[in-house]
Order: sequence, then C-alpha cells, then structure tokens
Amino acid sequence: MLEYKDGIYETQEKGRSVFPNVEFYKDLLGIILRASKKAKRGDYTYQEWIEDNIRVIRSLEKVGVEFNIKGIENLSLLEGRPVVVIANHMSTLETFTLGGILYPYLKVTFVVKESLVKLPVFKHIMISRNPITVTRVNPREDLKKVLEDGTQRLSDGYSVIIFPQTTRVYEFDTKEFNSIGVKLAKRANVPVVPLALKTDCWSQGKLIKDFGKINIDKKAYFILGKPLTIEGNGQKEHKEIVSFISENLKKLDVPVL
Repeated sequence: MLEYKDGIYETQEKGRSVFPNVEFYKDLLGIILRASKKAKRGDYTYQEWIEDNIRVIRSLEKVGVEFNIKGIENLSLLEGRPVVVIANHMSTLETFTLGGILYPYLKVTFVVKESLVKLPVFKHIMISRNPITVTRVNPREDLKKVLEDGTQRLSDGYSVIIFPQTTRVYEFDTKEFNSIGVKLAKRANVPVVPLALKTDCWSQGKLIKDFGKINIDKKAYFILGKPLTIEGNGQKEHKEIVSFISENLKKLDVPVL
C-alpha cells in the first residue's frame, strides 16, 4: 500500500525512461493478463486487485510519472462508513489506480460504461469488481440503475466511485457535471467525498482511447475533500462539490468552463 505522511503521498523514487510507453505498457499488459486469467476463474480477490493497482502506480513511477495525493486524512473522518466518491474524469489512469490510492480507508467499486465489461480480456477484471454499469444512452434508465444498484453496493459496505461527466475530458465543464452522485448518496443515506484529479500524464489514444501516450513530464494529482452530508434536495452539496473540484483544478492550470 501507499505510505501517506500527514495525509500526503508524493513519489519519492522515480525513474526516467527513454521509452516510457514501451516499458509501461509491457508492465501493464502483464498485470492485465495475469489478473484476467484469475478473474475468469473466479478467484481474483479484492486484495489482489489492490496490489495490482499499486503495481500500476509503481510502474508509472518507474518510467518517470510523479504522483501527488492530498487529503487522504479526510477519509479517516468516515470511521469506516462507505461513501460516494464524486470526481472529475480525465484519463484511464484513475480507473487503474484509485482502488490502491483509497486503500485501506475505502473498499470501492465503480460506476462504469457498459462497454467496459465487454472488452476482451479486461472485462473479466472489471466484472470481478461488481461494478454498476450504465449505457449512457438512456439517462432515466441509467439513473434508476445507479440508484438501485449503488444503494445495494453501499449497504454491502462498498464505497461507490462515480464520474458524473459523460466522458473523459481534460477541461472541467461545470454544466456537464451532473448530480447523480449526490442523488445516490441521498438515497443511500451516506456522505459524499469530492475528488479533484489531474491525470493527463496518461493521454487518450488515437486508435484505442484507453491506451494513449504516457507523458512523464506531467504529474498525476489527486486531491480529496472532506466528507459532506446530504441535506434537503442536495443542491447545496452539489454546488460545494463542483466548487471544490473547480478551485483545485484551476490551481493546477486545468481549464474550467
């Protein structure tokens, strides 16, 4: 697991690869193939998944990517309670690493596009995490599924990570950031934790969107806010979440629309 000091994790040892894409994706392919084989057999445990999350982080650090994670101390305020983590979505990096970043404070699953559980090889890993899948075609049906399945996951002790944006984008468009996470938290009577992240060091691919260039001149940032309790219709808390993410992304020079 990652070692946090005063609620902060910063990469201490990193490499500087001449061929970061070749080295990283070679490591990642090995991680995915091993995990997929175990997941297909039905014996890929949560702990093994966490360890693979950490392996991805270490592999990125090995080729030259620095991680900067702040606010992890806010999760200790939850005293073990599950939450809805609401974050902006910038790249594939957060999908491969958030489980490890939030461990051991939270045991998590994701709200993901249905297409992710249909990808060759990778689908076995994703299915093993029991995610909540949405089509992004019918908003009404997606909301119903998130509320029903999300409430069940939370009652089972899993925190739910949700990216309210419809797709991975570099800039943060506040108008496109819906309140589905707040609605889920209100339904399940659990707190929300806002998360601002900047992960464009893992760019989007031209041929395969999930696997783009690794830019070792950019850092990966994760900033966690304090838990918020949903009161009333949740509009106040939604504005606080959007404000938290916006303010932190502006400090990192991410365009906020």
